[in-house]
Amino acid sequence: MSSDRLRRISWWDVAIIAITLVVLLVAAGAVDNFGSSRNFGFLVLDLLPIALIALPMTFVVITGEIDLSVASTLGLTSAVLGSLWNQGLPMETIVPLCVLLGAVLGAVNGLFVTVFKLPSLAVTIGTLALFRGLAFVVLGDSAVADFPAAFTSWVTGGVGGGPIPNALVLLVVLAAVAGLVLHATPVGRAVFATGANEQAARFSGIRVDKLKFWLFVSSGAVAGLAGVLWTLRYSSARADNGVGLELAVVAAVLLGGVSIFGGKGALPGVLAGVVLLATLQNALRLEDVTNESLNIVTGVLLIVSVLLPNLGRSLRATLRRRRLRAARHT
Repeated sequence: MSSDRLRRISWWDVAIIAITLVVLLVAAGAVDNFGSSRNFGFLVLDLLPIALIALPMTFVVITGEIDLSVASTLGLTSAVLGSLWNQGLPMETIVPLCVLLGAVLGAVNGLFVTVFKLPSLAVTIGTLALFRGLAFVVLGDSAVADFPAAFTSWVTGGVGGGPIPNALVLLVVLAAVAGLVLHATPVGRAVFATGANEQAARFSGIRVDKLKFWLFVSSGAVAGLAGVLWTLRYSSARADNGVGLELAVVAAVLLGGVSIFGGKGALPGVLAGVVLLATLQNALRLEDVTNESLNIVTGVLLIVSVLLPNLGRSLRATLRRRRLRAARHT
């Protein structure tokens, strides 16, 4: 691993990984049933949609953009899955169609950002409402269930009937691919270069608009996949599936050390942020904490993940200026 890649693993990433391990150990010792194999399966299934969507979101945020429509994409693909199942299509056909739909929805975001040069924050807030509204048009307030047991049991079951969830294997494979692309390929270097200085990236020959477009497409496709897995896990296709999930995803990405201003971040820290957030939520649920309190925890972590790195940068800048002044006076 080159020194450039090592620099991308910051002190914040190391701190988050360490904090996550401590929280896991404390929860295992202090919270009843947290360490059970049954709860481990629930924990993995809880973090799965957040972790999956966080993978492409990491790329998007590093380039200086954001996608807030991911939860609505999840909800729309869930509604479409239920509608297609009601119409008699086989699940083998529905699943790839839902992933393709997610990619198309991501392409809509990408076109607005790269062709019409609109800010991604405004675009994806708009499509957040649009996609969720379309989900209710497709399915209304009803729910669709009774999906094939072969599909639902795969999502909720373990490898070979053991304690390791199938979903965890899927996540590990996709995370390994994403990590390889981000930290060991020209695409990853282009992502960091674009976020650090977009104008300089253009001058160096990077096709910034094409890069951003395909990142939004990948974000939508993975959100579509998450919608399929969410639906099959709960065996319930609903238009309101995943409401508010975008806040947890953004919180996990920023908590994992990705700069909201772009150009900085590493996937190990993001995955640690996902596990930390999911662990806190899981432990608090086992302690019968209300959903409102869980939302407060997510909000606080989101604020902390933005505030502390900026305070750290400001402190380092202040210390640097003081050293320079002291050096000039000696």
